[in-house]
Amino acid sequence: MGTVISLALPANGPGTPDSATALAGAAAAVERVFTGLDETFSLYRPGSEASRLARGALTLRDTSAAFRARFADAAGWRLLTAGFFTAERPDGVLDLSGIIKGYAIDQAGAALGAAGLTDWCLNAGGDVLVSGSPAPGTGIPWQAGVVDPQNRGMLLSGCPLGSTGRFSALATSGTAERGNHIWRAGAGRTGFGALEFRQVSVAAPDILTADVLATAVVAGGKQMLDRATDGWDVEVLAVLGGGELLATPGFRA
Repeated sequence: MGTVISLALPANGPGTPDSATALAGAAAAVERVFTGLDETFSLYRPGSEASRLARGALTLRDTSAAFRARFADAAGWRLLTAGFFTAERPDGVLDLSGIIKGYAIDQAGAALGAAGLTDWCLNAGGDVLVSGSPAPGTGIPWQAGVVDPQNRGMLLSGCPLGSTGRFSALATSGTAERGNHIWRAGAGRTGFGALEFRQVSVAAPDILTADVLATAVVAGGKQMLDRATDGWDVEVLAVLGGGELLATPGFRA
C-alpha cells in the first residue's frame, strides 16, 4: 500500500509471544492481511480488480464479493459525511484506497487477536490501532503522538489509547507529506480546492471511523468537523493552514 507498517509488542506478560517464532508469526499474520488486500485493491497493480475496473476490463457487478463489500462501505461513508468522503476520483475512477488502509489495519488487528495476542500496537503510515497495554496488567495505556505538520521532528500532542480506555485508534490525514491529494464530491471538475485544515487527527473507538473522519474533515473543513464531533464519539485535533490549532476537549486536556 506504499506505506510502512510497524508492530509493537510488550517484552513479556500475558498474551505476548514467548519466542522469536511466535513474534515472527504475528508479523507474518499482519503482512498477509495487507498483502492480500493490496493485491485486490491497489491501482498500482495492473492485475488487481481495482485496476481492471478502472480500465474497463471489469464491471463492478463482476468484481468479487469482498470488493463490492468495500465499495458499499465507502458509499455508506459518503452518505454519512455529506460527500466529503468519497471513493470516486475527479477523473471518474473508483479508488477505494481511502477506506482500505483502515480496513486492513482493522483486519490485521483481528488476526492478532485470533493468534491469542492481547497487547499490541499496530502503526500503518501514522494510523494507529492498539489493544491492551504496553505493560500488561498495569492498566497503562499506549501513547500515540501527533506530529507537527510544520516541523516533522516535533509533536503537537500525545493521545492515550487502549488499556480499557475510551479510544483504541488514532488516524491522521493532511497535506504535509503528499501535498493536496484529497478530493471530495462537489468540488468542481478537478475535485480539489483550497483546504481550511493542513492536518487533522481523529481519535475514535475503531480505526475505520478514525481514518475516514480524518480524511473527511480535511476535505470538508469546519463544517465537517462539526458534523464529526456531533455524530460520532471522537476527539479531533485540527491544524489550520497558518498553523493555528482547533481541538476538542479531549485533546485540549
